[in-house]
Amino acid sequence: MATKLTSAQQQRMLRVGEQVRAAITLVLQRGEVRDDLLEKTVISVSEVRMSNDLKVATAFITPLGVPDHDAIIKALNRHAKFIRGRLGPHLRQMKYMPEIRFRDDTSFDNYKKIDELLRSPEVMRDLEGGDTDKQ
Repeated sequence: MATKLTSAQQQRMLRVGEQVRAAITLVLQRGEVRDDLLEKTVISVSEVRMSNDLKVATAFITPLGVPDHDAIIKALNRHAKFIRGRLGPHLRQMKYMPEIRFRDDTSFDNYKKIDELLRSPEVMRDLEGGDTDKQ
């Protein structure tokens, strides 16, 4: 049975997630991960979602200008333990260093699909009030 989180617990998860996001971004920007694929890729960390117990951090990333996101995700997950170790100096206030998992952020693709749908001729016609069924 899932327990309901209090507002304070939810706020803490959001705050810690943002701190972890900032720390991961720093590690990646500084080029601390030695991987040819990652070194030549600009990676945006859009969000980090923490588990209820704050022991798992799921980082949603977008590799910019790279068609094969899967290769970047796999490379980041291969180096997840190293990245986790590099987060320590940035997250000293945490009791446990969270396990890091990387996932592709598809939210931008979803926003694009919704935008395209809203701009489609059928939707535009409906929004303008034009009804072709009237005689």
